[in-house]
Amino acid sequence: MPGTYSTQFVPESIISCMELNLITSEKEWEALRPEWDELVAASFRAYPFLEFWYLFNWWKTCGGGEWPKENSTLKIITARENGNLVGIAPFFSSQRDGSEPALRFIGQIEVTDYLDFICLPEKLETFLSNLLDFIDENPNIKTKRLELANIQNDSATIALLEGLCQGRQRDYGMKVLQPAPGIHLPANWDQYLQSLSKKQRHEVRRKERNLEHDHQAELVFSENPASITDDMNHFIELMRNEKEKAEFLTPLTEQFLLDLAVAAQKAGCLNLASLKLDGKKAATYLNFIDDNKLWVYNTGWDPEYSKASPGWVLLVKLIQWAIENGLDEVDLMRGGEEYKYRLGGIDRHVVQVVSDRLLSS
Repeated sequence: MPGTYSTQFVPESIISCMELNLITSEKEWEALRPEWDELVAASFRAYPFLEFWYLFNWWKTCGGGEWPKENSTLKIITARENGNLVGIAPFFSSQRDGSEPALRFIGQIEVTDYLDFICLPEKLETFLSNLLDFIDENPNIKTKRLELANIQNDSATIALLEGLCQGRQRDYGMKVLQPAPGIHLPANWDQYLQSLSKKQRHEVRRKERNLEHDHQAELVFSENPASITDDMNHFIELMRNEKEKAEFLTPLTEQFLLDLAVAAQKAGCLNLASLKLDGKKAATYLNFIDDNKLWVYNTGWDPEYSKASPGWVLLVKLIQWAIENGLDEVDLMRGGEEYKYRLGGIDRHVVQVVSDRLLSS
Protein backbone atom coordinates (compact mmCIF):
# COMPACT_ATOMS: atom_id res chain seq x y z
CA MET A 1 0.00 0.00 0.00
CA PRO A 2 1.51 3.39 -0.97
CA GLY A 3 2.63 5.38 2.03
CA THR A 4 2.44 2.39 4.35
CA TYR A 5 5.34 1.67 6.62
CA SER A 6 5.36 -1.20 9.12
CA THR A 7 7.50 -0.49 12.15
CA GLN A 8 9.20 -3.90 12.11
CA PHE A 9 12.15 -2.57 14.10
CA VAL A 10 9.98 -2.72 17.24
CA PRO A 11 10.31 -6.26 18.71
CA GLU A 12 6.99 -8.03 18.39
CA SER A 13 7.69 -9.79 21.67
CA ILE A 14 7.35 -6.41 23.41
CA ILE A 15 4.34 -4.91 21.58
CA SER A 16 2.11 -5.71 18.66
CA CYS A 17 3.42 -4.67 15.26
CA MET A 18 2.28 -1.11 14.58
CA GLU A 19 1.60 -0.19 10.97
CA LEU A 20 1.79 3.46 9.96
CA ASN A 21 0.16 4.93 6.87
CA LEU A 22 0.38 8.33 5.18
CA ILE A 23 -2.86 10.02 4.04
CA THR A 24 -2.61 12.89 1.57
CA SER A 25 -6.12 13.15 0.05
CA GLU A 26 -9.38 14.51 1.43
CA LYS A 27 -11.23 11.43 0.16
CA GLU A 28 -9.02 9.11 2.23
CA TRP A 29 -9.41 11.39 5.21
CA GLU A 30 -13.22 11.52 4.95
CA ALA A 31 -13.34 7.73 4.86
CA LEU A 32 -11.76 7.72 8.32
CA ARG A 33 -14.41 9.89 9.96
CA PRO A 34 -16.21 7.25 12.11
CA GLU A 35 -12.93 5.75 13.35
CA TRP A 36 -11.41 9.22 13.77
CA ASP A 37 -14.06 10.50 16.16
CA GLU A 38 -14.16 7.21 18.05
CA LEU A 39 -10.42 7.50 18.66
CA VAL A 40 -10.69 11.17 19.71
CA ALA A 41 -13.24 10.15 22.37
CA ALA A 42 -10.80 7.56 23.72
CA SER A 43 -7.66 9.68 23.28
CA PHE A 44 -5.43 11.00 26.05
CA ARG A 45 -6.60 14.49 24.98
CA ALA A 46 -10.25 14.76 23.87
CA TYR A 47 -10.55 18.32 22.55
CA PRO A 48 -13.41 19.37 20.25
CA PHE A 49 -10.68 20.88 18.05
CA LEU A 50 -9.41 17.38 17.27
CA GLU A 51 -12.77 16.05 16.11
CA PHE A 52 -13.33 15.52 12.42
CA TRP A 53 -16.00 18.22 12.05
CA TYR A 54 -13.65 20.91 13.35
CA LEU A 55 -10.41 19.95 11.58
CA PHE A 56 -12.06 19.23 8.23
CA ASN A 57 -13.80 22.61 8.35
CA TRP A 58 -10.47 24.29 9.22
CA TRP A 59 -8.80 22.57 6.28
CA LYS A 60 -11.35 23.87 3.74
CA THR A 61 -10.01 27.42 4.16
CA CYS A 62 -6.72 26.63 5.94
CA GLY A 63 -7.90 28.53 8.98
CA GLY A 64 -9.63 31.33 7.12
CA GLY A 65 -6.62 31.91 4.91
CA GLU A 66 -3.94 31.75 7.58
CA TRP A 67 -1.97 29.31 5.42
CA PRO A 68 -1.89 29.49 1.60
CA LYS A 69 -3.95 26.57 0.28
CA GLU A 70 -1.76 26.27 -2.80
CA ASN A 71 1.29 25.60 -0.59
CA SER A 72 -0.46 23.20 1.80
CA THR A 73 -0.70 19.42 1.62
CA LEU A 74 -2.33 16.90 3.91
CA LYS A 75 0.21 14.66 5.64
CA ILE A 76 -1.99 12.76 8.09
CA ILE A 77 -0.22 9.74 9.60
CA THR A 78 -2.30 6.95 11.10
CA ALA A 79 -1.20 3.98 13.20
CA ARG A 80 -2.97 0.63 13.42
CA GLU A 81 -2.46 -2.48 15.46
CA ASN A 82 -4.24 -5.63 14.29
CA GLY A 83 -6.33 -3.42 12.01
CA ASN A 84 -7.51 -1.15 14.80
CA LEU A 85 -6.82 2.60 14.64
CA VAL A 86 -4.74 3.50 17.73
CA GLY A 87 -2.99 6.75 16.79
CA ILE A 88 -3.25 9.76 14.49
CA ALA A 89 -0.80 12.55 13.75
CA PRO A 90 -3.17 15.15 12.17
CA PHE A 91 -0.48 16.88 10.11
CA PHE A 92 -0.30 19.08 7.07
CA SER A 93 2.80 20.49 5.42
CA SER A 94 2.92 24.11 4.41
CA GLN A 95 5.02 27.21 4.18
CA ARG A 96 4.44 30.97 3.90
CA ASP A 97 6.46 34.15 4.13
CA GLY A 98 8.39 34.09 7.39
CA SER A 99 7.79 30.36 8.03
CA GLU A 100 9.91 27.58 6.61
CA PRO A 101 8.45 24.28 5.35
CA ALA A 102 7.38 22.01 8.21
CA LEU A 103 4.89 19.42 9.34
CA ARG A 104 2.28 21.17 11.48
CA PHE A 105 -0.95 20.23 13.20
CA ILE A 106 -4.02 20.78 11.05
CA GLY A 107 -5.67 23.72 12.82
CA GLN A 108 -2.67 25.69 14.01
CA ILE A 109 -2.13 28.36 14.94
CA GLU A 110 -4.39 31.43 15.26
CA VAL A 111 -8.00 30.19 15.20
CA THR A 112 -7.60 26.92 17.11
CA ASP A 113 -6.98 26.93 20.84
CA TYR A 114 -5.70 23.42 21.63
CA LEU A 115 -4.09 20.76 19.46
CA ASP A 116 -2.24 17.51 20.04
CA PHE A 117 -1.85 13.99 18.75
CA ILE A 118 -4.84 11.65 18.83
CA CYS A 119 -3.89 8.40 20.49
CA LEU A 120 -4.91 5.79 23.03
CA PRO A 121 -3.11 6.74 26.28
CA GLU A 122 -1.30 3.43 26.62
CA LYS A 123 -0.05 3.60 23.01
CA LEU A 124 1.24 7.18 22.98
CA GLU A 125 4.93 6.58 23.62
CA THR A 126 5.15 3.73 21.12
CA PHE A 127 3.21 5.75 18.55
CA LEU A 128 5.44 8.82 18.88
CA SER A 129 8.58 6.69 18.70
CA ASN A 130 7.39 4.95 15.54
CA LEU A 131 6.11 8.24 14.13
CA LEU A 132 9.50 9.95 14.27
CA ASP A 133 11.14 7.03 12.46
CA PHE A 134 8.34 6.95 9.91
CA ILE A 135 8.78 10.65 9.14
CA ASP A 136 12.55 10.44 8.90
CA GLU A 137 12.58 7.34 6.67
CA ASN A 138 9.55 7.90 4.41
CA PRO A 139 10.55 9.39 1.02
CA ASN A 140 7.01 10.75 0.50
CA ILE A 141 7.53 13.18 3.39
CA LYS A 142 9.96 15.77 2.04
CA THR A 143 10.23 18.02 5.08
CA LYS A 144 11.32 16.36 8.32
CA ARG A 145 10.84 19.46 10.44
CA LEU A 146 8.07 19.49 13.06
CA GLU A 147 6.49 22.76 14.23
CA LEU A 148 3.68 21.74 16.57
CA ALA A 149 1.76 24.57 18.22
CA ASN A 150 -1.02 24.98 20.78
CA ILE A 151 -0.14 21.95 22.91
CA GLN A 152 -1.23 22.37 26.54
CA ASN A 153 1.80 22.51 28.80
CA ASP A 154 0.70 19.50 30.87
CA SER A 155 0.38 17.21 27.84
CA ALA A 156 2.30 13.94 27.94
CA THR A 157 3.39 14.73 24.37
CA ILE A 158 5.96 17.30 25.50
CA ALA A 159 8.19 15.17 27.71
CA LEU A 160 7.85 12.12 25.47
CA LEU A 161 8.91 13.99 22.34
CA GLU A 162 11.86 15.57 24.11
CA GLY A 163 13.15 12.18 25.26
CA LEU A 164 12.54 10.50 21.91
CA CYS A 165 14.32 13.28 19.99
CA GLN A 166 17.35 12.95 22.26
CA GLY A 167 17.62 9.30 21.30
CA ARG A 168 17.67 10.17 17.60
CA GLN A 169 19.51 12.56 15.32
CA ARG A 170 16.97 15.31 16.09
CA ASP A 171 17.08 18.62 17.89
CA TYR A 172 14.25 19.74 20.17
CA GLY A 173 12.96 23.09 21.33
CA MET A 174 9.91 24.31 23.19
CA LYS A 175 8.51 27.77 23.85
CA VAL A 176 5.46 29.07 25.69
CA LEU A 177 2.94 30.79 23.41
CA GLN A 178 0.05 32.00 25.58
CA PRO A 179 -1.82 31.47 28.85
CA ALA A 180 -5.11 29.57 28.63
CA PRO A 181 -7.10 29.90 31.87
CA GLY A 182 -10.00 27.68 32.86
CA ILE A 183 -12.59 27.67 35.64
CA HIS A 184 -13.19 24.37 37.42
CA LEU A 185 -16.84 24.43 38.44
CA PRO A 186 -18.13 23.60 41.93
CA ALA A 187 -21.44 21.88 42.64
CA ASN A 188 -23.54 25.04 42.94
CA TRP A 189 -23.60 28.79 42.29
CA ASP A 190 -23.10 29.80 45.93
CA GLN A 191 -19.91 27.75 46.13
CA TYR A 192 -18.66 29.43 42.98
CA LEU A 193 -19.31 32.90 44.37
CA GLN A 194 -17.53 31.99 47.59
CA SER A 195 -14.49 30.93 45.57
CA LEU A 196 -14.09 34.51 44.30
CA SER A 197 -12.45 37.32 46.22
CA LYS A 198 -14.78 39.47 48.30
CA LYS A 199 -14.25 42.37 45.91
CA GLN A 200 -15.05 40.31 42.83
CA ARG A 201 -18.05 38.66 44.47
CA HIS A 202 -19.42 42.13 45.18
CA GLU A 203 -18.72 43.16 41.56
CA VAL A 204 -20.68 40.19 40.18
CA ARG A 205 -23.69 40.99 42.33
CA ARG A 206 -23.50 44.75 41.68
CA LYS A 207 -23.38 44.43 37.89
CA GLU A 208 -26.21 41.91 37.82
CA ARG A 209 -28.32 44.14 40.08
CA ASN A 210 -27.68 47.23 37.97
CA LEU A 211 -28.42 45.33 34.76
CA GLU A 212 -31.76 44.06 36.05
CA HIS A 213 -32.65 47.57 37.24
CA ASP A 214 -31.93 49.20 33.87
CA HIS A 215 -32.93 46.50 31.39
CA GLN A 216 -35.04 43.45 30.83
CA ALA A 217 -32.30 40.83 30.54
CA GLU A 218 -32.58 37.37 28.96
CA LEU A 219 -30.07 34.60 28.24
CA VAL A 220 -30.94 32.93 24.92
CA PHE A 221 -29.37 30.17 22.82
CA SER A 222 -29.47 29.77 19.05
CA GLU A 223 -30.80 26.24 18.64
CA ASN A 224 -32.74 26.34 15.36
CA PRO A 225 -30.56 25.00 12.51
CA ALA A 226 -32.51 27.14 10.03
CA SER A 227 -31.43 30.36 11.77
CA ILE A 228 -27.77 29.54 12.49
CA THR A 229 -26.46 31.44 9.46
CA ASP A 230 -28.45 34.58 10.31
CA ASP A 231 -27.45 34.35 13.97
CA MET A 232 -23.80 33.94 13.02
CA ASN A 233 -23.91 36.89 10.62
CA HIS A 234 -25.23 39.02 13.50
CA PHE A 235 -22.48 37.66 15.75
CA ILE A 236 -19.83 38.57 13.18
CA GLU A 237 -21.20 42.10 13.03
CA LEU A 238 -20.86 42.33 16.81
CA MET A 239 -17.26 41.14 16.52
CA ARG A 240 -16.54 44.06 14.18
CA ASN A 241 -17.05 46.48 17.06
CA GLU A 242 -13.56 45.59 18.30
CA LYS A 243 -10.82 46.99 16.08
CA GLU A 244 -8.53 43.96 16.35
CA LYS A 245 -11.35 41.57 15.46
CA ALA A 246 -12.53 43.78 12.60
CA GLU A 247 -9.04 43.51 11.08
CA PHE A 248 -9.10 39.74 11.62
CA LEU A 249 -12.44 39.30 9.80
CA THR A 250 -11.45 38.82 6.18
CA PRO A 251 -14.04 37.28 3.81
CA LEU A 252 -12.27 33.92 4.10
CA THR A 253 -12.24 34.11 7.90
CA GLU A 254 -15.94 34.92 7.94
CA GLN A 255 -16.60 31.90 5.77
CA PHE A 256 -14.58 29.75 8.17
CA LEU A 257 -16.65 30.97 11.13
CA LEU A 258 -19.98 30.51 9.35
CA ASP A 259 -19.11 27.00 8.23
CA LEU A 260 -17.71 26.24 11.68
CA ALA A 261 -20.98 27.05 13.42
CA VAL A 262 -22.96 24.91 10.96
CA ALA A 263 -20.54 22.00 11.40
CA ALA A 264 -20.64 22.36 15.20
CA GLN A 265 -24.43 22.42 15.19
CA LYS A 266 -24.58 19.23 13.10
CA ALA A 267 -22.09 17.59 15.48
CA GLY A 268 -24.20 18.58 18.49
CA CYS A 269 -21.41 20.75 19.89
CA LEU A 270 -22.63 24.29 19.20
CA ASN A 271 -23.42 26.67 22.06
CA LEU A 272 -24.21 30.08 20.53
CA ALA A 273 -25.37 32.17 23.50
CA SER A 274 -26.63 35.75 23.58
CA LEU A 275 -27.57 38.26 26.23
CA LYS A 276 -30.69 40.14 25.16
CA LEU A 277 -31.31 43.51 26.74
CA ASP A 278 -34.80 44.88 26.13
CA GLY A 279 -35.23 42.35 23.33
CA LYS A 280 -32.00 43.22 21.48
CA LYS A 281 -28.83 41.12 21.41
CA ALA A 282 -26.23 43.10 23.33
CA ALA A 283 -23.55 40.39 23.39
CA THR A 284 -23.01 36.94 21.90
CA TYR A 285 -20.55 34.17 22.71
CA LEU A 286 -19.65 31.43 20.24
CA ASN A 287 -18.95 28.39 22.42
CA PHE A 288 -18.74 24.64 22.10
CA ILE A 289 -20.01 21.93 24.45
CA ASP A 290 -17.84 18.84 24.56
CA ASP A 291 -16.44 16.44 27.16
CA ASN A 292 -18.83 17.96 29.75
CA LYS A 293 -17.13 21.35 29.38
CA LEU A 294 -18.08 24.73 27.97
CA TRP A 295 -15.36 25.91 25.60
CA VAL A 296 -15.55 29.72 25.19
CA TYR A 297 -14.34 30.31 21.63
CA ASN A 298 -15.09 33.91 20.63
CA THR A 299 -17.18 36.93 21.61
CA GLY A 300 -18.86 40.02 20.24
CA TRP A 301 -20.79 42.84 21.89
CA ASP A 302 -22.69 46.02 21.09
CA PRO A 303 -20.98 49.22 22.36
CA GLU A 304 -24.42 50.84 22.67
CA TYR A 305 -24.76 48.83 25.88
CA SER A 306 -21.20 49.32 27.15
CA LYS A 307 -22.43 50.84 30.42
CA ALA A 308 -24.09 47.51 31.24
CA SER A 309 -20.88 45.48 30.52
CA PRO A 310 -22.86 42.99 28.40
CA GLY A 311 -19.94 40.72 27.49
CA TRP A 312 -18.85 40.40 31.10
CA VAL A 313 -22.40 39.81 32.34
CA LEU A 314 -23.04 37.23 29.64
CA LEU A 315 -19.98 35.26 30.70
CA VAL A 316 -21.14 35.32 34.33
CA LYS A 317 -24.55 34.04 33.24
CA LEU A 318 -22.90 31.31 31.18
CA ILE A 319 -20.83 30.20 34.16
CA GLN A 320 -24.01 29.98 36.23
CA TRP A 321 -25.76 28.10 33.40
CA ALA A 322 -22.84 25.65 33.15
CA ILE A 323 -22.97 24.96 36.90
CA GLU A 324 -26.73 24.43 36.82
CA ASN A 325 -26.32 22.00 33.92
CA GLY A 326 -23.69 19.93 35.70
CA LEU A 327 -20.68 20.84 33.56
CA ASP A 328 -17.21 20.33 34.98
CA GLU A 329 -15.39 23.34 33.56
CA VAL A 330 -15.65 26.59 31.66
CA ASP A 331 -12.53 26.66 29.51
CA LEU A 332 -11.72 30.31 28.74
CA MET A 333 -9.01 29.18 26.35
CA ARG A 334 -6.10 31.16 24.92
CA GLY A 335 -5.44 34.71 26.04
CA GLY A 336 -4.46 36.29 29.34
CA GLU A 337 -7.21 38.92 29.60
CA GLU A 338 -7.70 40.14 33.17
CA TYR A 339 -11.42 39.37 33.35
CA LYS A 340 -10.69 35.65 33.03
CA TYR A 341 -8.73 35.66 36.27
CA ARG A 342 -11.19 37.94 38.07
CA LEU A 343 -13.86 35.32 37.41
CA GLY A 344 -11.77 32.50 38.84
CA GLY A 345 -9.65 31.36 35.92
CA ILE A 346 -6.69 29.16 36.82
CA ASP A 347 -3.69 29.55 34.57
CA ARG A 348 -2.43 26.99 32.11
CA HIS A 349 -0.35 27.62 29.01
CA VAL A 350 -0.07 26.44 25.44
CA VAL A 351 3.34 25.78 23.94
CA GLN A 352 5.02 25.10 20.62
CA VAL A 353 7.43 22.23 20.06
CA VAL A 354 9.96 22.37 17.23
CA SER A 355 12.14 19.45 16.12
CA ASP A 356 14.24 18.83 13.03
CA ARG A 357 16.77 16.27 11.88
CA LEU A 358 20.32 17.20 12.64
CA LEU A 359 22.65 17.53 9.69
CA SER A 360 25.25 14.78 9.48
CA SER A 361 28.72 15.99 10.42
